[in-house]
Amino acid sequence: MRTLYVVTHPEATHHVEGVVGGWHDSELTAGGTHAAARTARALRSRIPQEAEVELYSSDLRRCRQTAEPVAALLGLRPVWDPRLREKSYGEAEGRPQAWLDRRFVPPPATGQRMDHDEGVPGAEIKAACARRVHAAMADILSSPCEHQIIVTHGGSLTFVVGAWIKLPLAAAGYAAFGAAPGSITTLHEDDYFHNRRLADLGDTRHLDPS
Repeated sequence: MRTLYVVTHPEATHHVEGVVGGWHDSELTAGGTHAAARTARALRSRIPQEAEVELYSSDLRRCRQTAEPVAALLGLRPVWDPRLREKSYGEAEGRPQAWLDRRFVPPPATGQRMDHDEGVPGAEIKAACARRVHAAMADILSSPCEHQIIVTHGGSLTFVVGAWIKLPLAAAGYAAFGAAPGSITTLHEDDYFHNRRLADLGDTRHLDPS
């Protein structure tokens, strides 16, 4: 059986400052750092001690700061992969969210949703983001390792899950797998039928202070 643990980075400074994330290289808040440590301990408790484990992460600082305690606790060397980044928001990045809201053009209900121009100069279209995340997932899944950890962003999670279940890119324009910051999404593939399933979406029980 193959198991993937997909971690969405916890609270970062752009969340509390009310600015646009994307490729804006924000860092974890004090609360986010605490959540990252809890996430590392949760992963250690779920993965057998003797298991081979691989760790992949977006190269942006908030994901690196989430992956580092995981790497330290499990004795891993992370692979920093820019293809696991959030969608780029171009000129909106680091600006107040209201700046983006005034310019944002929502996608149509039907039609070319993946190639939709959201009206922000320099921003990625969804298709470009999905293609690079799918390419990263293809490389990750080419490894035979049975336990893999992926640290990424909330917006990229949909494309990670979509790649896992082999959702066609055109259909990904209608999909949304939302999960809270600091959550763990668990993906399983059995070794008999080789069916892939979304076993647990956005688990946050490890963040409960009790």
